[in-house]
Amino acid sequence: MEIRRSGTQPSTKGPAEWFSGTVRLDPLFQSPAPARTFAASVTFEPGARTAWHTHPLGQILVVTAGCGLTQCWGEAPVVIRPGDVIWCPPGHKHWHGASPTTAMTHIAIVETLDGKGVDWLEKLSDPDYLAAAAKAE
Repeated sequence: MEIRRSGTQPSTKGPAEWFSGTVRLDPLFQSPAPARTFAASVTFEPGARTAWHTHPLGQILVVTAGCGLTQCWGEAPVVIRPGDVIWCPPGHKHWHGASPTTAMTHIAIVETLDGKGVDWLEKLSDPDYLAAAAKAE
């Protein structure tokens, strides 16, 4: 058994190539082989969000605080709140982040395929993000 104590893994800033706005990444775990899952707690300040992206084996998001948004390509944006659990299927293009006025934190759980857990795509523009926020239910 291995225990990773709270506060023993440093927080990092979300890279500008993958995120818009201020995002903090707090690693939770990286499973040793043969397991291939990893998880992080991700905090988005108001207006912050991911770029569009896909996951080869999907992704689970567990919203733990605040109010956020998510959207799959070609679908309507959706408001997400604490306690919501979101399953993003393999290969589905999507983004997620905070609402324009409220921060949001979620736990992201991903399984890797051949060492890769995410394929980053283009950023969501500010006008497209604001339009999505206005449409979200």
